[in-house]
Order: sequence, then structure tokens, then C-alpha cells
Amino acid sequence: MEIVFSDASVSFAGRTALHPLSLTLFERRIGIIGLNGSGKTTFARLINGLVRPTTGRVTIGGLDTVADEEAARGRAGFIFQNPQHQMILPVLAEDIAFGLKNRGLSATEIAGRTEAVLQRFGIPHLARRRIHELSGGETQLAAIASVMVTGPDVLILDEPTNQLDLKNRRLIEKTVADLPEQAIVITHDLGLLDSFDRVLLFHQGRLAADAPPEDAISRYREIAAC
Repeated sequence: MEIVFSDASVSFAGRTALHPLSLTLFERRIGIIGLNGSGKTTFARLINGLVRPTTGRVTIGGLDTVADEEAARGRAGFIFQNPQHQMILPVLAEDIAFGLKNRGLSATEIAGRTEAVLQRFGIPHLARRRIHELSGGETQLAAIASVMVTGPDVLILDEPTNQLDLKNRRLIEKTVADLPEQAIVITHDLGLLDSFDRVLLFHQGRLAADAPPEDAISRYREIAAC
């Protein structure tokens, strides 16, 4: 999937959160890093229209995120830093099915797709579990399943390993690595990026590096040491 930023910038209440930026993303695994408040989350949210550009434009698969908002948003799923906050219904299977109910599918189709995505991520045993009863790793998998059931081409994850123990961190790392879809990951977990194709480093609302993981992380360490 090709994602194109064309002189896209974002300002909030007169403050520039992201300075004008032009680039094209097409790699399978892309990392986004930077200090808190650097603009990385604003950048990622532009991709599926959670944030609108103040100037310029963003397209995903040729769809403008403003002019073609609904269709463009369907191309990119977003997992928030606290995924439990985006899960609407209390039982996992019901939450997954909820994302399909406005698509005109029959009850049989919804049930089939729900079961298929539970199987895909190895969590059919969690189908009847209540969201608040899930562990951190289970919650991440549940959120991924709830988003991926709708068939996005791109999955954006905001700090997917935050507050996970080593076992669950490895589980999420493997899950992301195994996705056939394009994945864009915002993270402070630099080890997660070792096998990524490209890493973008943001600093003070500007793109400070666009490079392979080792080079981008090296530059990040320099900025963090200042």
C-alpha cells in the first residue's frame, strides 16, 4: 500500500505539531520513533484521518484522507496506546462482531468472519471472555483481531508492547512480524524495530531521520542525549 504525504502539516490552536512534510511510504514494516511530543503520533494519525492536515494532503492507496475520508479510513486500522479504550462491547466476540454489523453482512457471515479472525490470532478460547478480564498481551491481540476483522490493508499500532512482560512482548512482536498486511508501529521499544524495513525519527515536529533501523536509532540516541 502506498501512503503519500504531500506538504502535509498539522497545527493545533496556532501551534505547529507537524511541520510540512512530503514523503512516500510503501515498505512492509515501518517504525516511528521520537521523544514525547515530537509529532510521531500526529504523523501516524494523519494516515487514516484521525487527524486532518492543516495544509497539504495525505493519500492512502490513492484515496485522499479528507475528500475520501470514509473509504480511506477503511484502508488503515489503528490500535491505540491503551487498546482497551477502543473496545466498545464487554465480551470479545461481541466486540469483534460489532465492527462488521454496519457493513450489511448476514449474521452467518459475521459469525464466520469473527471465528476466522479469532483463529487467525490464536485466541478462540478468549471469545466469551470479558474485555476487562484479559491480560495485557491478550488485550493487544483482542484489539488487533477487532481491527483486522474489517480487512484493512495497513495496521498502525501505537506503543503495542507498552507495559507488557517479556513473554507478551515477544508474542506481540511475533504477531506483528507475521502480519501479511503493512504495519506501521509507533514505539519507544527500540528492539522491536530490528527487523523493520524503515524507521522515521521525529523531533520537534520535524522529520529528523528516515533510514534503516540502526541509523535512525543511532540518531535518536544522539538527540535523547542532548
